[in-house]
Amino acid sequence: MRRGQISLELMFLLMIFMLILVYSINNVSFSKGPSVEVLKAQIALESKSLANAISNTISQVYAQGPGSKATTYVKLTYLKDSGYLRKAFSGDSIFITYINGTCVGVPTGNELYSSGDNKNFFCTRSLYLRDLSNTPTFPSTLNLDGKSVNGMVIKAENLHGTLKVVVEWIPGDGNTWQYDDGVLRINIDPGG
Repeated sequence: MRRGQISLELMFLLMIFMLILVYSINNVSFSKGPSVEVLKAQIALESKSLANAISNTISQVYAQGPGSKATTYVKLTYLKDSGYLRKAFSGDSIFITYINGTCVGVPTGNELYSSGDNKNFFCTRSLYLRDLSNTPTFPSTLNLDGKSVNGMVIKAENLHGTLKVVVEWIPGDGNTWQYDDGVLRINIDPGG
């Protein structure tokens, strides 16, 4: 009888360890359940951090005046991984626009949502108050809460682990945003 009791206890412990192992694998791989919500939160935080870094750099240049230039480096973990973006938002790219500050979104198809359970669009304010989301500054158009908004779409596979953000104020050159091989170049032109 003692031998049978030991084997039941051992089987019970093995079952508990197996459940913990399966839960851990799902959690680390972000494959289903609560781990997908954790992944969404991580992507949201990184999106907000990226938007904040860009807005702060623009604010610094704006405060320094014409002819000024600033560079910031932003580390990316989740936004550069299309697998993570697909698991969390069924997308494979990020969307950047400027609405009185930088906004970063992870589009689901052509849709962006600024609130609710499907929120995938995150903004931060800047000292440079200008809405460029309906100007030809940006080449792509998506739907934000049912309205068209212009911005730039960057595929996750084209992002690097570190994004270099270079902001300049060159009067007369207009408001321009260009992304090329890990470098986001922005020119602000408050008078233009």
